Amino acid sequence: MSTNKSPVPVIIDTDPGVDDTLALLLALASPELEVLAIVISFGNTDARSSFVNILKIYQALARHVERIPEDASRFPALAPRRKTILALGEDGPLEGELHSAQYFHGRDGLGDITSRHPDLNVDDERPSSHPQLLLTQRPGVEVALDLIKSEPERSISYLALGPLTNLAKMMRLDRDAVRSRIGRVVCMGGALDVPGNTSPVAEFNFFADPYAVKELLVPSDPGHGIPLERFILLPLDITTPHELSFPYYQATVDPAFKSTAAPSRLEEKTPLVHFTSAFLERTREIMVDFGKDAMELHDIAAVWCAIENPPVKDEHEDALPTLQHGWKATKRNTGELTRGMCVVDRRDDQGAYAPGANRAEVQAELERHHFQHAGAYESTAVPAPVEVESPPIIEGQLSVSHKGGVPCVTQTPGSAALVKMLLERVWGVKA
Repeated sequence: MSTNKSPVPVIIDTDPGVDDTLALLLALASPELEVLAIVISFGNTDARSSFVNILKIYQALARHVERIPEDASRFPALAPRRKTILALGEDGPLEGELHSAQYFHGRDGLGDITSRHPDLNVDDERPSSHPQLLLTQRPGVEVALDLIKSEPERSISYLALGPLTNLAKMMRLDRDAVRSRIGRVVCMGGALDVPGNTSPVAEFNFFADPYAVKELLVPSDPGHGIPLERFILLPLDITTPHELSFPYYQATVDPAFKSTAAPSRLEEKTPLVHFTSAFLERTREIMVDFGKDAMELHDIAAVWCAIENPPVKDEHEDALPTLQHGWKATKRNTGELTRGMCVVDRRDDQGAYAPGANRAEVQAELERHHFQHAGAYESTAVPAPVEVESPPIIEGQLSVSHKGGVPCVTQTPGSAALVKMLLERVWGVKA
């Protein structure tokens, strides 16, 4: 974990969203971070519903601390040195059709708790003031840009938990300021060597606005994109294995937790546990339908990465971002390599590769051992030669120059370490 004594100033660009909400709770419970602003994006649901979900999060925390005052120290964001700005960002992609993930997150973004748990609704969805938040009518893109300009150079971490539209719009407004002053971008998005969660090959955040991804990561002029030595991508390859088992949540956090068939009741638990169990009920049912009784911690892993890996002011150009012990990254090449690609949907295929597996290497290993497939496991066509990327050479804890490609996290301290932090900080459970 970072040994920085001063909290890292962060801007959280988010579309809450079930896992975004857990990620925000972790950020608000982490003394290593100072949340300067929450900028709302379209994505899991519409931007207005996501805005209201932030109000619900703060209401749940306030009710919890009111009932259990000794827990106030667990949530430093409830008594911040300066109020967190809450601003509406973009409500659609740079180009193309609008897509949402309401099929998973519900119409309200939180498993439809608006109708299922009306006690969790806020009285005023358009308040003029708030005890913990500084509400503004200014566009979120302008708010974030002003913070990057006003805070010390390269001190801010920008956490992109939704589509990259807001960040791309910031670059369009003042590319030089963003490129020279932003400290680090930690982004959850993309699927590299694993199937997508929205299409056979696409992760939702990148699917929702691929045009923003292209402008930032693979622009026609490399000098117009985000500086990649200050960009960290956590794709599905690394986030999917990080999960919170629902039986474990039931055993450690909420013994009464089941599903929408037995809805959460405030009388049986603390206000914060009631809030999280209320929106996780529907999530559990959906995940069980997908064959897994667990919550995948995609955005939570990104917040964890930001906690553990603060900006490095003098990061060398074209180098891999400097990461703390237990974390590793490599650069993945980008470009037009997928032009004309034939896509096979392997999401429900029992022969699909394990998460994070390099398909070319797996196939080469099978052939080396003369493994005979029982059935049509893999195409029998002779594959074209492919370039297999080698990991960068690491000397101690220092990242070595490795030109070309987007830095992608390939190793974390592990799912158990993340679950332990989440349980302790959000719910006060010593795991």
